[in-house]
Amino acid sequence: MSPKDFRKDRRHFYPKPAGKGAEKPGRPAGKPPSRREGGGEWLYGLHAVQAALANPDRKLGRAAVTPRAIETIGKKLLSRVPFETLEPGAIDRLLPPGAVHQGAALEAWPLKSRALEEVIAAAGTETRRIVLVLDQLSDPHNVGAILRTAAAFHVAAVVVQDRHAPPQSGALAKAASGALDMVPYVEVVNIARALDQLAEMGFWRIALAGDGETSLADAVPPGDVALVLGSEGDGIRRLVREHCEVSALIRISKTMESLNVSNAAAIALYELRRP
Repeated sequence: MSPKDFRKDRRHFYPKPAGKGAEKPGRPAGKPPSRREGGGEWLYGLHAVQAALANPDRKLGRAAVTPRAIETIGKKLLSRVPFETLEPGAIDRLLPPGAVHQGAALEAWPLKSRALEEVIAAAGTETRRIVLVLDQLSDPHNVGAILRTAAAFHVAAVVVQDRHAPPQSGALAKAASGALDMVPYVEVVNIARALDQLAEMGFWRIALAGDGETSLADAVPPGDVALVLGSEGDGIRRLVREHCEVSALIRISKTMESLNVSNAAAIALYELRRP
């Protein structure tokens, strides 16, 4: 989309907690583990933690959970890692300020990126294959929300540029609500080259842009689609746009000048999956 369409949305996707509650008696003795011991990243939130525990490809460290979170997650999943039972306030101190952890935090290492060809081959051909290509999106909340929508609409992969994408942080995993461990997250060196690979595999490439030449509904072909979304600030870069067959837009009322990129992704994916 155009720069106006992809302005960075700085609002929080999740409310900040009202404050740290006092720790109750009976918390296991000892100091809570310090942040990022051993090089792992703290993931947090029930869905993000459950999905990471259920993913056999995840390298995991240890977990910090409340008694209630243990009941929700289940001891079978938690048996993958050593875990400590803590009160919410103790978990607060492990995480960045304002992190909404829902009583669960898990030390995890970033997922290793897979080859694009391998991911597409594994997607099968029973239904239209859809790949989302994110051109320099940097906001972890937006990328996480897009991953969540991608999981809901059975997207084969989300492709990002390795140097210009947000890290696989706790904030991204929380916004993705577990989808970071469900949808292949493919990091590539060059977005334009990745689009060429997709074209060779039979994908029709659509750049979603506010000044698109046609509506998205009219641009959708019968077969596989690679949908390109631009950054919050600058939109889709010229070279990347030139590697697409068509540019398309989502028609909206003139009372609002733009959509947040994650909202645009949700509408576009609904259109692509519409019978």
